[in-house]
Amino acid sequence: MSAPVAIPLGINLGFCTKRWVTPELWAPLVRERLGLDLVQFSLDLVDPMWPDAVVERHAAVIRRQAAAHGIAIHSAFIGLAHYTFNQLLHPDPAVRDYAENWLVRAYRFAAAAGITRVGGPLGAVAARADGSEADALDEADYEELVGRMLRLAEQARGLGLSELYVEPTPLRREWPWTIPQARRMMADLGGSAVPWRLCVDWGHGTFRPLYPEPEAEMERWLVELADVITAVHIQQTDFALDRHWDFTVPGAVDPVAAAALLRRSGVAPSPVFLEVFYPFEHDSASILKALEDSMNTLRRAFG
Repeated sequence: MSAPVAIPLGINLGFCTKRWVTPELWAPLVRERLGLDLVQFSLDLVDPMWPDAVVERHAAVIRRQAAAHGIAIHSAFIGLAHYTFNQLLHPDPAVRDYAENWLVRAYRFAAAAGITRVGGPLGAVAARADGSEADALDEADYEELVGRMLRLAEQARGLGLSELYVEPTPLRREWPWTIPQARRMMADLGGSAVPWRLCVDWGHGTFRPLYPEPEAEMERWLVELADVITAVHIQQTDFALDRHWDFTVPGAVDPVAAAALLRRSGVAPSPVFLEVFYPFEHDSASILKALEDSMNTLRRAFG
C-alpha cells in the first residue's frame, strides 16, 4: 500500500498580532515551541505603507531570521487590519486606487522579504440603506475588479512574485462567496501575468447561515475547485460563525476527517495553515499552550 499524500502543515502568523510582532520574537516561537518550519506571514505585523526605509529594514530582518531558524515563509496575507477596509470594492474610486497601491506596496515588501506569494480577501461593497444584500456583484464593478487584478499581476511579475491569492469569504458583500463565482473569476484571470489561485478557509465554506445544508460543506469547495486551490486555512468552528478557534475548543471540524478530505479531493499536496485569532486581552501564556496542543492535534491527524 502506498503512503498517504503528505500535507505540509504550517501556521498563519495572525495570532502574533500585538504580541510577537518581530521575527526575533515569532521565529524561535514557531520553530522551537510549535515545532514548525512553515508559516504564512500576516501583514498585521508589517504595514506596507510605512516609510520605505522602515519597510525595507523589517523585510531584511524577516528574511534573515526566517533563514536562521529554518523557516519557510510560503506567502503573506493581508491580515485583519487591512481586511476591515472595503479595499478594491469601496464605493469611492479613489479609495479603490489607494487599495490597489497598498497591494503593490505589499508585493514590494514581500519580494524584499523573500516571500513569493501574496493574497487575501479582495474587498467588500457597501451595505444598502435598507440592509438588503444582493446575490451578485454589479457586472461593471466585477469587470473593474478583474481589471485591477490583472494590473496587480503585472506588478507582481515585475517584482518576481510567483502566485497571488484570492480568499473567498462567507459574505454576500464580498467576492467571490460562491463556488460558481470563484470558478468564473479564476477563468477570467486565466491569462494573468502571475497566476491567481484560491486559498479556501474551513470556516468560510461551512458557514451555514449563508450556505444551507448540504451546500455548507468543505467537500464541495475542495472537490469542485481543486485545480485552482493551492493553499488552505484550517480552524476550529461551529459552522454558525467564522470562529477561528484553535483545536483545544470543541467544534464541528474533525482534523482526521479534514485530512482525509484533503487527500481525497486532490488538494492535499497544497499547504494547510492553522489560522486562529484571539481577543487582545487574552493572556499570551495560555495562547502558546493552546497553540502547542492544537498543532500536536493536527500533526497526529495529518500524519
